[in-house]
Amino acid sequence: MITKVVHRNLLQLQGFCMRQTERLIVYPYTVNGSVASCLHDRPDTQPALYWSTRKRIALGSARGLAFLHDHCDPKIIHRYVKASSILFDEEFVAVIGDFGLAKLMDYNDTHVTTHARGFIGHIALKQRAYDRARLDNHNEILLLDLVKRLLKDKNLKTLVDTELEGNYMEDEVEKLIQIAVLCTQVKPMERPKISKVVKMLEGDGLAERWKEWHKEEILQHKDIYTHNLNIDCVIVDSNYNLSNDQLSGAR
Repeated sequence: MITKVVHRNLLQLQGFCMRQTERLIVYPYTVNGSVASCLHDRPDTQPALYWSTRKRIALGSARGLAFLHDHCDPKIIHRYVKASSILFDEEFVAVIGDFGLAKLMDYNDTHVTTHARGFIGHIALKQRAYDRARLDNHNEILLLDLVKRLLKDKNLKTLVDTELEGNYMEDEVEKLIQIAVLCTQVKPMERPKISKVVKMLEGDGLAERWKEWHKEEILQHKDIYTHNLNIDCVIVDSNYNLSNDQLSGAR
């Protein structure tokens, strides 16, 4: 099935070989590596990914996933989107590969939820951001909750890769982080479908969705945190009232 799936943002499988002693899959060579290699193993002679390139990577990855979810019969759920499985062609177009854990899903399963880590890309936190995590009476706070707090405080600089050296648009960073937060909600059915994420990345519908989410976030947790947090905006601990199986699931 993977050989039949053709999309600009999906790595095209060329072929495979299965023998008793070896199993091989053949993909085109992606000359510019992956998101992981460009962020963590970049040689000094290679410039950091420009902000405009990172935006294209996020959108391209989302479009590739949307094609798998909405235009394949049956649907294909990747299940292993991460920085090393988003590769780059000669023009730094994002292509999703590594379908080793992919799963077919019947069309009766109408809601395929999103996993922000894959298409939003990497958010590099400085050490002092982790130091700020020890707040109130909590020993630790999850990364997601820290991101929400920094977003509320408009402290976006703490969330941005330092290798960009300030060459980014703050309003665009804020929008991408908002999309990431929406895609990591505790309840899967409350996360936007990937097709909606594509539209939000293209600039359609994010403001309304974010306003709705923020209102519900405050209403749901107002009573719980009013007496515990001395701040003017409710920050939700994403560990709250979750069962063990929910905590161990993908988010």
